[in-house]
Amino acid sequence: PFYQNISKYDQKILTSRHNLCAFRPLSPEEAVEEEFILHSIAWPETPSVTLNFSLKNTTDPSCSKFTILPKVGGGQWSIGDQLEVRIIMKDYYCHPKTSGGDALLARLRNEALDAGVSGQVVDHLNGSYTAVFPLVWEGRVTLIHPSEAITVLRRLNNESLDRVFFRSVFRSGSVTETSMCNVCLRPTNMPVCNYTDIRTGEPWFCLKPKSLSCNARIIHSMGGYLPKNIPLLPLFKTDTVGCYKFKERSQCPLTPCGEISQEDAYQTFTESTKVKFRPSGFYYKGVWKSLGGTQVYQFDTQSIIQCLSGKVVHFYGDSTIRQWFEYLNKALPGRLSLDKPFTNQLRYIANELDNIHGGSNTVIAFTVWAHFGNFPMEFYIRRLLSIRSAVLRLLARAPDTLVVIRTGNLKSYDVNGAINNGDWYALQRDRALREVFKGMNVDLVDAWEMTLAHRLQHNLHPAPPIIKNMINVLLSYICPKHK
Repeated sequence: PFYQNISKYDQKILTSRHNLCAFRPLSPEEAVEEEFILHSIAWPETPSVTLNFSLKNTTDPSCSKFTILPKVGGGQWSIGDQLEVRIIMKDYYCHPKTSGGDALLARLRNEALDAGVSGQVVDHLNGSYTAVFPLVWEGRVTLIHPSEAITVLRRLNNESLDRVFFRSVFRSGSVTETSMCNVCLRPTNMPVCNYTDIRTGEPWFCLKPKSLSCNARIIHSMGGYLPKNIPLLPLFKTDTVGCYKFKERSQCPLTPCGEISQEDAYQTFTESTKVKFRPSGFYYKGVWKSLGGTQVYQFDTQSIIQCLSGKVVHFYGDSTIRQWFEYLNKALPGRLSLDKPFTNQLRYIANELDNIHGGSNTVIAFTVWAHFGNFPMEFYIRRLLSIRSAVLRLLARAPDTLVVIRTGNLKSYDVNGAINNGDWYALQRDRALREVFKGMNVDLVDAWEMTLAHRLQHNLHPAPPIIKNMINVLLSYICPKHK
């Protein structure tokens, strides 16, 4: 029944299979869930884009307008109220747009207080949007991509999903060869090495080297990006990404305006009953305060040692969680730690979790996002489902094992990054990850909101102050009664 609410574009994606990719098989139950997740994260239908499409018809932040909606119930504004900003998107002719699909970010910040919190954007599918904030600080809404750029990104992930490639080195004696590898290989007459994992069913393939066997593979690494003729490349130039903001004092009669204490800020967040959107936390004086059930404590070297004494902590994932490993290594010099990059093997998180006994002294922390943007969403969802099954098995045999998931984060903007693995791709995968693990006995470190709300520039590898706050969240899960 939910297919009736999906755009024609998304129906085509849902009912087709990418012939370049081999996905791991799904059980009937998993197949139903995959379709549900694809539906739950489906992006609004975006305008048709052709090579002769005029860039003047795309979203222009400088022409777009915003209006602060009256307070529900009337009366004076006060700290902690929900503030709603109606945004009317216009093109470069300053004509109102009639469809949705623009990718927008919303946040509130106060530079003097080193404070910030994220907001939520609602797409009304007619060229208008509503940004929802808990009213505390100065606000900003930023355009990541106009809806027309989203059209191009979706097309790329459907037609050029192998634009990122990997390499493997094969060696036997004095003979060394290098071959291209990927989860998606175009049809070829060349022999192919099939490295599909027996236990998880996760696919991986390499073109077979000319003179060596598939068993001679010794190492793999990122290869690069294949040159592609990207349609409407100017859509992704940095000058098409703009922002506009409102200030409480200068552009709207909001009272009270002025500095509030940490205690007041925290109280207005936690006690407000009218806020429809509830962020996962906020920064005040550079310190992340959680709005969930776990209070975030501040850990120095001594308290980190006390917290982790007797614990075994496993980190799995990409370089963004390696930052956690490196942070703790630096904070605990001389302590025992082991880094296993496994560059000569294909190791999967699901298999690693199946080899862990678990227990009250075991902590699992992982992240899965940074290398999946250019692949089909089905591939990413199936990888998550494999990991989730392994987490369920682990928690069944050792329910007191702590499992912490680091979400994806925002990155610095550049054209190539946006096209191949940018923030819109990361946003979609962030939504899928939350859906897959929703309702499970796992904890999240919300890297998405922690980077969106922070004053520092976005980066694939967040700056040390943000990592410190993430580690404090992690350690607060491990040691919730820390003083």
